[in-house]
Amino acid sequence: MAVLTGIHPVAEALRAKRPLERILIAKGLAGPRIQEIIELARENGTPVRFEDRGALDRMSASKAHQGVVALGSAKQYADLVEVAPHSKLLVVLDGVEDPHNLGAIIRTAHAAGAGAVIIPERRAVGLTDVVAKAAAGAMEHLPVVRVGNINSTLRSLKDMGYFIYGLDERGTTPYDAVDWAEYSVIVMGAEGHGLHDLVKKNCDVLLRIPMAGAIASLNVSVATGVVLFSWLSKTSATSR
Repeated sequence: MAVLTGIHPVAEALRAKRPLERILIAKGLAGPRIQEIIELARENGTPVRFEDRGALDRMSASKAHQGVVALGSAKQYADLVEVAPHSKLLVVLDGVEDPHNLGAIIRTAHAAGAGAVIIPERRAVGLTDVVAKAAAGAMEHLPVVRVGNINSTLRSLKDMGYFIYGLDERGTTPYDAVDWAEYSVIVMGAEGHGLHDLVKKNCDVLLRIPMAGAIASLNVSVATGVVLFSWLSKTSATSR
């Protein structure tokens, strides 16, 4: 992942609309130039985090960062309005934080025929180098969309004609008993806590994977693969 340091280089990258994963600003740092960076980041949809200077020192391997460090994205994000009209299936991730999981999901989603993976800007991993390696080349073929709010995105997708399926261990419908809609969205929860309550409410139906063992749930990337290939199997059969 490219690392930019210093007030002027980061501000210029933002003005040039360079894809940035996030910007780190030292806690307590203020002034008009810092405020300009914050405002430019807001316009570009780039998350800003305030960290201790020690964290910035470690990230930049130097103390000459002026209290501002930007992390470049491994790939530019796609636009939802461009990918949605051409996709029969979209995968939405409700806050996946592990880069290996995200990379594995991107690889699986591409293999299963999804049109895009959608991730939130905050409290979730973005397109880092680790994600790119875990995706094993799939990032070059599958668009990844980053949105400001998952719930408003789900509502927009409903307006576009998509049917929203959420995977939850308390879901009422077994994943393999679904008659998939022509335009489907599959929503997967984050590691540990699954789908947020409001996200569940924005799903049209909640699916579950029946478990035979003592463990109540699967790793999110494994669970995604199970559901996606069930979708692929059923939709391929009906299109023959």
